[in-house]
Amino acid sequence: MPESTAAPASKPWSRAIDVHHHILPDFYLGELENLGVATILPGIERPTWNARKSLDMMDRHGIRGAVVSVWPGVPATLEAKPAAEFARRVNEYLAELAAAHPGRFGAFATLPFPHMDLVLQEFEYAADTLGLDGVGLVSNYAGLYVGDRAMDPLFAAAARRRSPLFVHPTLPPATDQPGLGLPASLYEFPFETVRVASQLLYNQTLERFPELPVILPHGGGGVPFYAGRLACGGLISPPLAERLPADPVGSLRRLYVDIAMTGDPHALAALRSFAPATRILVGSDFPLMPESYTLDTGHQVVRYGGFGAEDRARLDHGNAEALFPRFTGKDV
Repeated sequence: MPESTAAPASKPWSRAIDVHHHILPDFYLGELENLGVATILPGIERPTWNARKSLDMMDRHGIRGAVVSVWPGVPATLEAKPAAEFARRVNEYLAELAAAHPGRFGAFATLPFPHMDLVLQEFEYAADTLGLDGVGLVSNYAGLYVGDRAMDPLFAAAARRRSPLFVHPTLPPATDQPGLGLPASLYEFPFETVRVASQLLYNQTLERFPELPVILPHGGGGVPFYAGRLACGGLISPPLAERLPADPVGSLRRLYVDIAMTGDPHALAALRSFAPATRILVGSDFPLMPESYTLDTGHQVVRYGGFGAEDRARLDHGNAEALFPRFTGKDV
């Protein structure tokens, strides 16, 4: 008999694996303050965090495990040595957190961009020695976007290990954009994800590294709406046609997305139209989004997303288990 994936009415999930779960350790925030970084995101109140808060939230939502990330990671303005030391401290903390809570936490490594030689060294240490589960990236590092060919050495190393890359948006690099009197994350983050996807598409990254899993949060940002438009490059400039894969939209649909902030009917319709059920993952965005909002999002996706029983199990845990072997072990 297939295992039940039914959840109590108060919980949207039953055995879920949350791939979009932020942590904000005190030492990390303290180090950012020492570096003169007053806030992780202008215009946003900084939530408090500890492991107990994450575990309690997970239990309330029916989330069995979370692959956590320290966002936004190591500032790209740091010189090589302090950047590498900062990344190492974060990654060792992540490994200790996962070891202290078997089956509950995995982690995306933080890397010392833009220093590519140190990025590769730290990735190998994080993956092969610490046993972390993938890499947490931001959309750009002082203007170097994640889809750039300069990232190929990391893509190759991650593809060899089938290590997922979780690419969270951050602020765009331009310093002279009008602020509109609103937090930039409110409207810029979806476009940041589109920028990353456009590079991945026109550099044929997924074709060149077919074993590389790439996760775009927030339902892929603006990608579901823009996928067809992004495929039109050859119509606008004929030389761009040579840079496109044979099936541009099909290439973009190979990306993984999570369901964070996709519970409203318009976003959910776009997500379900664009992403195959085998590419959709649970994501809470905890604690940067209020838990009540995250809970509502989960319920909306489950109730109105049109998932049959098999696809519902994929969303809840099956897709993530295929990406993160940690959660198929005996301690789960």
